[in-house]
Amino acid sequence: MIHHAALEVREDDADADVAFWGLLGFAEVGPSPALARRARWLERGGTQIHLLFTEEPLSAAEGHVAVIAPAFEETLAALRGAGHAPEPRTEHWGAPRAFVRTPSGHRVELMAFPPDSALE
Repeated sequence: MIHHAALEVREDDADADVAFWGLLGFAEVGPSPALARRARWLERGGTQIHLLFTEEPLSAAEGHVAVIAPAFEETLAALRGAGHAPEPRTEHWGAPRAFVRTPSGHRVELMAFPPDSALE
């Protein structure tokens, strides 16, 4: 199991990114006290997203974080309602999929279910 993914954001943009991840079911949790002034952490089901503050954030053009969205259509509707633009993708293993960008520009893949669920 992967514990967390760390994404760089400007501190001034962190509120928008926290709200974005909230639409995907992630709740904010307190970071380690030593990191409280340098990051914000979010968690869902034991997996965390760490938003690391930096003046010049990097976001990969094609790299991405993939998130399972069991309420897939509802999640897409919530994202659209909040001003995000999910883009549907090919259902390689029969799962609805889409890509969307966080307010800080990170690419996120949304999947109704992971590949291993379809292959069992």
